Amino acid sequence: MDTQPAPFVPPAPKPRTTPPSTLEMMRIVYRNPLELWGEHTYNEPWISANGVGGHLIVANDPGLIRHVLIDNAKNYKMATVRQLILRPILRDGLLTAEGEVWKRSRKAMAPVFTPRHIFGFAKPMLKRTQEFVSRYEAGGMTDVAHDMTLLTYDILAETLFSGEIAGEPGSFAKEIDRLFETMGRVDPLDLLRAPAWLPRLTRIRGRKTMAYFRDIVAGTVRMREERMKRDPDGVPQDFLTLLLKAEGPDGLTRPEVEDNIITFIGAGHETTARALGWTIYCLAEAPWERDRVEHEIDAVLAREPDPTKWLDAMPFTRAAFEEALRLYPPAPSINREPIETETWNDLVLPKRAAVLVMPWVVHRHRKLWDRPDAFMPERFHPQNRDKIDRFQYLPFGAGPRVCIGASFAMQEAIIALAILLSRFRFDATSQTRPWPVQKLTTQPQGGLPMQVSRRI
Repeated sequence: MDTQPAPFVPPAPKPRTTPPSTLEMMRIVYRNPLELWGEHTYNEPWISANGVGGHLIVANDPGLIRHVLIDNAKNYKMATVRQLILRPILRDGLLTAEGEVWKRSRKAMAPVFTPRHIFGFAKPMLKRTQEFVSRYEAGGMTDVAHDMTLLTYDILAETLFSGEIAGEPGSFAKEIDRLFETMGRVDPLDLLRAPAWLPRLTRIRGRKTMAYFRDIVAGTVRMREERMKRDPDGVPQDFLTLLLKAEGPDGLTRPEVEDNIITFIGAGHETTARALGWTIYCLAEAPWERDRVEHEIDAVLAREPDPTKWLDAMPFTRAAFEEALRLYPPAPSINREPIETETWNDLVLPKRAAVLVMPWVVHRHRKLWDRPDAFMPERFHPQNRDKIDRFQYLPFGAGPRVCIGASFAMQEAIIALAILLSRFRFDATSQTRPWPVQKLTTQPQGGLPMQVSRRI
């Protein structure tokens, strides 16, 4: 007899059964856009409607998503609302740049994210994680969400910046939270597509935080340039050096260099941190899945010391991480805007419409997934993985603007989970009541307070 319990269904907003009023909608979008969507959004191949800021299309059909992100990507630019939110933070960084500026940045960074370079990051990732977990030796309560921010920041600093980022990690984590709380929300004026020069009162509080990050970038660049002059042969050939060397008439401007540094310092670790936290939480609430992952990790670590091989050697661990990415995609919304009106099948996509490809919705769509709200890592076990359409699972996006650091993040996550879960067990308590909130990334409101104890 099969005694495995029913799958764990982690917390998420229930789909709305009635449409909100305009005022209510603007309130929801500011507070938590994940709470906006109705039942029909999770059942239809697309939604096409007139909204507050103009025409709105929600694209759920994998074929339509492929059309927007790949087949006719040249007819789509970054959506106006998205840019109004992100450009004040990242300016011409890789996530927000367009056209030739984006091409220059992508070309300059590509060498850092080749498989050879990513494999070279494995040992620093392992070293930083091993050092980090020593804080858990005494056991007790900890906020896993906060901890994963610190861990992934440590790994980012060590791998892409060779440990040379100005600023103090503890204050950095607090400032990141403040940045997303102030600058990372949709302002009502954004929905109305008001001009960028019109002040967003909701973001005025974020100016001090933005100055903090710009100071970190200036200090980081200054330290590295001094080292390049002092010891040109000994300077590490990492992401930071590569960007600085790409500066020039045929490459990046100095502001573009700084914008890309702030993009990777501010956002390069955040998505992985969120995904790791949600994975540890879901495994704690599904101990039968955690047992399988722990057994796999123990077996692999006993025989395989090379961390570059762990991703392929740990299919159950990877599946748990990918399922957490499905349920809580770090980037819950991909926003595009047609440059010219076009038709896909019988759907008209008007010029300047807001086209939303939302991993949050697509990953929970009733027509695309069996028991979509449940935590079921077996969906991603090797024998089942090929059943998932490329465009129904989009944790890293797709098309020309697919996340450049996807392979980096996957390797980082498996190494981190392997070390964390081989030595310690994280359990949910009565205080562990996370609620997913969209503030640029999918964050657990209230954090992830959990009980940690040694396994061995």
